[in-house]
Amino acid sequence: MVQWNIILLSFMALFLLQWLCELYMGRLNIRHLKRHRDLIPHSFKGALDEEALGRMTAYTIETQRLSAYAGSVSQAILFLLIFTGFLGGVARFSASLEMPLYLEALGFFFIPGAILYAANLPFDHHDTFVVEEKYGFNRSTKKVWVLDHLKSLLVSSILFALLLGVILFMMTSYPSTWWLWAFGAVSAIQISLVLIYPVVIAPLFNKFEPVRDEELRQKILRLMENNGIRVKKVLQMDAGLRSGHTNAYFTGLGKTKQIVLYDTLLESHTQEEILAVLAHEAGHFKNNHVPKQLILALGSMLLVFLGIFLLLSWPPFLSSFGFEASQEYAGLLLAGIFWQKAAYFLQPMPKAVSRHFEREADRCAAKLMGSAQPMIQTLKRLAVDNLANLTPHPWYVFFNYSHPPIVERIEHLESLDSL
Repeated sequence: MVQWNIILLSFMALFLLQWLCELYMGRLNIRHLKRHRDLIPHSFKGALDEEALGRMTAYTIETQRLSAYAGSVSQAILFLLIFTGFLGGVARFSASLEMPLYLEALGFFFIPGAILYAANLPFDHHDTFVVEEKYGFNRSTKKVWVLDHLKSLLVSSILFALLLGVILFMMTSYPSTWWLWAFGAVSAIQISLVLIYPVVIAPLFNKFEPVRDEELRQKILRLMENNGIRVKKVLQMDAGLRSGHTNAYFTGLGKTKQIVLYDTLLESHTQEEILAVLAHEAGHFKNNHVPKQLILALGSMLLVFLGIFLLLSWPPFLSSFGFEASQEYAGLLLAGIFWQKAAYFLQPMPKAVSRHFEREADRCAAKLMGSAQPMIQTLKRLAVDNLANLTPHPWYVFFNYSHPPIVERIEHLESLDSL
């Protein structure tokens, strides 16, 4: 049974505070959008009419409300699982089966994980086949949707089982320093995943093939080579099988580094616009943003592992939630939730760093293309095609945006051409 003490009440207060702040930020963003729903930004004059702006506004509101509903259901379920003592009961049941510790821990994580996963499925289905369908983005079928979920579930389960096994091994083998060993092992696994994702995991979900437009392919390779970036492959992916959204990205490291273009991007954008998108990505590489972000992420993860170790070393922590001292695997879940909630109030710092990197990449794209105009036109096209929110609330941006708002990016690029 849970113990209603200062530890439990403090954890509950943090849980509720984060949940309410997240909901408030969402509502604040929607109210701000409604106040500006009829205002076409100056930089979009001529590229956007009132009807298109109305669709962008309506799409943002619907998707954000659905996200808030889905998040609230998940949060409410998680709240009940923790504070009613349900998780303690799951741990006792798992322990009563007298299985090896690893299987006992897997059984403990499986039940709440399955509950939360099942609770989110109706919202994901509604998002795909109602909201995305309504605005012309959905191209998926029920069969593809089901297969995607099954494959995602399989891959995530295997990876989770691997990570949990590694952490439990370190906890039992090195009781006083397990957090440091676990950090090293998990970091190695994450870096390995970056290497194998393009060649092992991504092909499970999409078909990849060399870009069919040989002229475009040669232009991309020249752009990259002229800026010291060696790319093994330039691929297009069948994103249009599921959605009409457009995008492109770099993936992999070393020999697995490759450029991936959505087929929807190839269908709807000019060669110059596609090159501008890739010039932006090249800017990330030229400014060493990938290793910088990796260092920041690893530093944060090290602090998280240390924090989890300190919490588990504090005897009242586990007992407050109805767990035995030997059930440290249950503490991993609680400590993970605790740090996730606390990190919400710290996330403006990494988000600000990310936005700074994006501005640097935009400036680099303008330099590589010889003008900011290709990137400006590309951003306008991407915003209209993907029904982006042109007027997000500043506080919502502060907490949630890894990229500067589209209008701000365009205005910044316009200022470069005026210099």
